[in-house]
Amino acid sequence: MEKTKETKEIEFRGGYLNGFLMCLIDIALWASTIHSFVQGVVAADSDQPCAMWFVMFALLLIGAIICCCGFSLLEPNEAKVMTFFGKYVGTFRKNGFYWLNPFMSVKNVSLRARNLNAEPIKVNDKVGNPILIGLVVVWRLKDTYKAIFDIDTDVTAANTVGGSATARMNKFEKFVAIQSDSALREVAGMYAYDNEDTNRDELTLRGGSAEINEVLKTKLNERLEMAGLEIMEARINYLAYAPEIAAVMLRRQQAAAIITAREKIVEGAVSMVKMALDKLSAEGVVELDEEKKAAMVSNLLVVLCADEPAQPVINSGTLNH
Repeated sequence: MEKTKETKEIEFRGGYLNGFLMCLIDIALWASTIHSFVQGVVAADSDQPCAMWFVMFALLLIGAIICCCGFSLLEPNEAKVMTFFGKYVGTFRKNGFYWLNPFMSVKNVSLRARNLNAEPIKVNDKVGNPILIGLVVVWRLKDTYKAIFDIDTDVTAANTVGGSATARMNKFEKFVAIQSDSALREVAGMYAYDNEDTNRDELTLRGGSAEINEVLKTKLNERLEMAGLEIMEARINYLAYAPEIAAVMLRRQQAAAIITAREKIVEGAVSMVKMALDKLSAEGVVELDEEKKAAMVSNLLVVLCADEPAQPVINSGTLNH
């Protein structure tokens, strides 16, 4: 058994036997136990020496009971952390039905991926705006030694021999939830909600989802490495302004959208007015002095930039009237 440089976890190399073979041996032991007991009773009734039969019966009974206690069934992505009178002797990962030393303490753990959907929490972003932010993470147990021996999961029932893997994994999930809350608060404080109050090119919570998720995953793995847990995926699944400023921020966003839309409308209107004047001048449709050009530009801009359809007015006079 050799330790790796990164972890104290080792593969269990101790003795184990095929479970089905041990079932046959155990049946044979029970049959021999019953046979020796019957032979002892028969010998006692016939006034023959019976001590040897009863001693054999006691030994066979102890052996049969010990054999009954060592059977173990291990499914894919499950593991058993083995200790022998307090000493860690390895992690057993071999799938199937086996018989293990019944004098070893066994702690069952699951290596399967799990989801954690954290409830949104209220934090302040980089510029101090209160926001609500939530995340979902996919995590799994990576290092069984660290998970079992380096953190206290506080699972009384699960710390017994053959303890509940579900109870222990639920405690690990609480550990992940607490560390996720801490990491989420840190990441949320590193970025602004949007770039209205910051540099337009600066990464924001709303606009940089992929990059933010990578930062969040890194921060979580830094916190959970001590517990032998690994974050496979982390992403923000809820992001909004806190209720006390949501209405104000919504109006600000609406105003910004209106301004942006107006800029596009004015830009298009100016282009259309210039095109109209150039077209009239090039084709000689009408000669306009600067004053009439200014009036035409004003009228066209009003028509093109107005929110409501223009109401046409018919001029029955001449241009000089």
